[in-house]
Amino acid sequence: MNTLLVIAKEPVPGRVKTRLTPPFTPREAALLAEASLVDTLRTVAATPAARHVLVLDGTPGSWLPPGFDVVPQCAGGLDERLAAAFAGCEGPALLIGMDTPQVTPELLTVDFADCDAYFGPAEDGGFWALGLATPDPELLRGVPMSTPHTGTVQRARLTAAGLRVRDLPALRDVDTAADAQAVATAAPHSRFATELTRLRAVNHR
Repeated sequence: MNTLLVIAKEPVPGRVKTRLTPPFTPREAALLAEASLVDTLRTVAATPAARHVLVLDGTPGSWLPPGFDVVPQCAGGLDERLAAAFAGCEGPALLIGMDTPQVTPELLTVDFADCDAYFGPAEDGGFWALGLATPDPELLRGVPMSTPHTGTVQRARLTAAGLRVRDLPALRDVDTAADAQAVATAAPHSRFATELTRLRAVNHR
C-alpha cells in the first residue's frame, strides 16, 4: 500500500468528543479523544505503507509518534476534507478516522489486487475506513456526512462508479459514553481503555 491516512482533530477540550459531555467534562472528553488518537496512530504506524499521513485539524502535540507526514485539513464540510485527503495521494490509499481505537494492523493490511475499493462500515451508519486503489476525490464530494445513512450512500457511490468493493468488518465509533465502554471492552489493553478506567475511578471517589 502506498498511503495510510488518519483524519483527526487536535484533542482540545470543547472541540472533540462533545457527545461524551455529560457524563464526562470537556477536559475528560479531550483526554479520551487523545487516548483514542494515540491508539489509532500507533496501529497505523505498525501497518506497512510507503507513507503514513496525519490529516490534522489543529496542531500536532506530544501524542504524535515519529514517521508521520502531517498535512492540514482543508476548509469545508467533512466530505470536502476527506476528498482533499485523497487528492494528495498517489496510488492505493486507505483512510481511517480517530474514533476506532480498537482497530488493528491486521484490519488495515489490505490488498487491492482483486478489488478497487475497501469499505469499513461503522455501527452508527457511517464508515470508519475507506480505501481506494485509484484515489478520486469526486467519489466523496457531496456525500452527506454524519447521518445514519452516510455509509450506505458512500458505498453506493463506489459501486455506481463501477468499482469492485471489498467490505471490512463493522466497527463501533466512540461517540457516546456507551460507545466508549463497548470499545474499551473490545480493546482492554488499549490506552483508551486504561484512560476510561482511570477517569471513572476518579469520578467515583
